[in-house]
Amino acid sequence: KCQSKLMLLGMETLLKSDDKLSLLMMRVKALAAEHNQWQKRSPEIISTNPDVLLALGKEELQKVKNDLEMVLSTVQSKNKQLEEDLKREQQWLEEEEQVLDALNGIEEETKKQVEQLPKARAFHELQNKMLKLRVYKEELLNALGEFLEEHFPLPEKGGSAKKKNSSEEPAVELITLHEVLEILINKLMSTPHEPYVTINDSFWPPYIELLLRYGIALRHPEDPNRIRLEAFH
Repeated sequence: KCQSKLMLLGMETLLKSDDKLSLLMMRVKALAAEHNQWQKRSPEIISTNPDVLLALGKEELQKVKNDLEMVLSTVQSKNKQLEEDLKREQQWLEEEEQVLDALNGIEEETKKQVEQLPKARAFHELQNKMLKLRVYKEELLNALGEFLEEHFPLPEKGGSAKKKNSSEEPAVELITLHEVLEILINKLMSTPHEPYVTINDSFWPPYIELLLRYGIALRHPEDPNRIRLEAFH
């Protein structure tokens, strides 16, 4: 109330020539009045009983302890999840490096043998190498298929996805992630000038999002309903 009265009095007697000085003086008076009010006040004591104060202190400390335990549990859970993700990523990286080393070794060995052997014999050896590579490719594809079927199954075995606009229309059979990758690979190899595949209702959206997020597939720059395999080769 004192501060409000001082503000009103200051506004009535304020001169244009010393507006800033008058405003500062008015603030000094207001702060002085507020300071006096705080000096006259005495702190409210909850209780003088030491047992009551001890109980209140214990209650506050218990609240703080519970909050800190909750934060600690959350952090530990996140750390555990991150460690598991890191282990999986490291295992995947090691497997990919082993495959890459094996392919590089086969390539280097083939180059050396081609340089040393006559053309006819080199051609025959190359045919054998190509056959072995095809067999190795089939083994890799089979291993990839088994891995995908185990770790990336459909939402339900033999599941289906209904069309968005009509619930009365027949359901569309979902295809596996293995089949999606085969379609993308075959499209890239058969028509490298036009490697994009149109997404339809048989493609399960979470698997498409997975391929896009990890850079395995790319979306068409002008048509979001078309995707292609990243040209790793």
